[in-house]
Amino acid sequence: MIAARLNSNMSDQPALQMERIRKTFPGVVALDEVSFVLQPGEVHVLLGENGAGKSTLMKILSGAYQKTSGQILLNGQPVEIKNPKHAQELGIGIIYQELNLVPQLNAAENIFLGREPLRYGLVDQRAMQQAAAELLTGLGVALDVRKPVRELSIAQQQMVEVAKAISLNARILIMDEPTSALTEKEIVELFARIRQLKASGVSIVYISHRMEELFEIGDRVTVLRDGRNVGTHAIRDITKAELIRLMVNRELTNQFPKITAQRGAEILRVTALSNNKLRDINFSLYRGEILGLAGLLGSGRTELARVIFGVDKIDAGNITLKGKLLLSNSPRRAINAGIGFLTEDRKTQGLVLALSVKENVCLPSVEKFSRLGVVNGGKEQQATSRFVNELRIKTPHLQQQVINLSGGNQQKVVLGKWLCSAADIFIFDEPTRGIDVGSKAEIYQLMNQLTAAGVAIIMISSELPEILGMSDRILVMHQGRIAGEFTAAEATQEKLLHCALGETPEI
Repeated sequence: MIAARLNSNMSDQPALQMERIRKTFPGVVALDEVSFVLQPGEVHVLLGENGAGKSTLMKILSGAYQKTSGQILLNGQPVEIKNPKHAQELGIGIIYQELNLVPQLNAAENIFLGREPLRYGLVDQRAMQQAAAELLTGLGVALDVRKPVRELSIAQQQMVEVAKAISLNARILIMDEPTSALTEKEIVELFARIRQLKASGVSIVYISHRMEELFEIGDRVTVLRDGRNVGTHAIRDITKAELIRLMVNRELTNQFPKITAQRGAEILRVTALSNNKLRDINFSLYRGEILGLAGLLGSGRTELARVIFGVDKIDAGNITLKGKLLLSNSPRRAINAGIGFLTEDRKTQGLVLALSVKENVCLPSVEKFSRLGVVNGGKEQQATSRFVNELRIKTPHLQQQVINLSGGNQQKVVLGKWLCSAADIFIFDEPTRGIDVGSKAEIYQLMNQLTAAGVAIIMISSELPEILGMSDRILVMHQGRIAGEFTAAEATQEKLLHCALGETPEI
């Protein structure tokens, strides 16, 4: 049914032509005459550093932004995309990195939200659930469409988004960082669904910073840099090194530029720590080291970070910081004690999106800039300027709301916030998720600088190459326990995976 509906829309014309698209904001040229062509039934990768213009181009295509100039053609016909609803009517669907679902509604209700089938003036739940189940079955997904989406895995939620797009008869599907929160098994399943959609004639714009994926799933790649198209190539005709050079306009010779610092004194000790998610956690952290924390999603990695930072409570055990027992746990206590926490979800937990760059950077350290309850704006401005320059944050001014920055620059604002607080311990939870290779290299270099200055880092990452490439020691978690500990010299991807699955690693 899906295939027939989609194939009827295919033609010899390109599915999409965006010609000389220009988009300006006050004081900023976001897109400078960018052209982009999408063929029927192809996966076209859109690549570029954070701030290169990828999101702006796709927001124009999906109707969220209006172009300043240029032309858009669908199947050879010029169109003016007025708003997101109009884009949907034209057969354009978008799946954002932050999924656009209503958590308390079930899968069927999310798929047909605002378009529910009616019977005698009431929502026909049976017809809606049957149609939702048919859509998902056609995509090779088996799930209970009556279950609230908050109870589904991230991979299942993404397939609900795909089903919603297909129900709108989407012929062009934009996928923004679709694998950023998926396990390897879920990525395999997602790619199978993408190939099925492609075979049915759906054209897919695929945005990702995971370079390995592009060569597995993409047909062609277009690279944006500083708001310009700097090249379109068949995936089979270009190398990873060439793509990186196009993106950043410089050589990145070492993917993980780890510099081992001299290990200093113990700064943190966790003893017999337990709560409803964690069981008997024991480890020490030392100045000058990066302690990698590996494990599958749900293994307890983030829960451990939340306990150390005082977000979640402890039922048993102790945390000792700089030789002193912490008798109470709260985020304010953790900040005052010199702990910074770069959360996995920067948008909802790491930033106040409506506030400016300056306000976000200075927020945890406001007492440093205050006297008798009055904030010294000049000192805030000076401190923020320093970190914007050091971290190379792309922002037109310090008063820019962080919601208007790219994902990578938002991540740098979070980094600036904790650098401003002069923390002794940094907890990085997925520090490079959803950011480009150039920004990743900058964050790795910053981590080297921090450890060289005696700062201790706990790094949580789902990317095993990152864990192996940047850690001095590695702890592997499984079902709320520490299942293994390795030095950088003895760790391998195979050993980490065995531990993450609760198996004894082979020697």
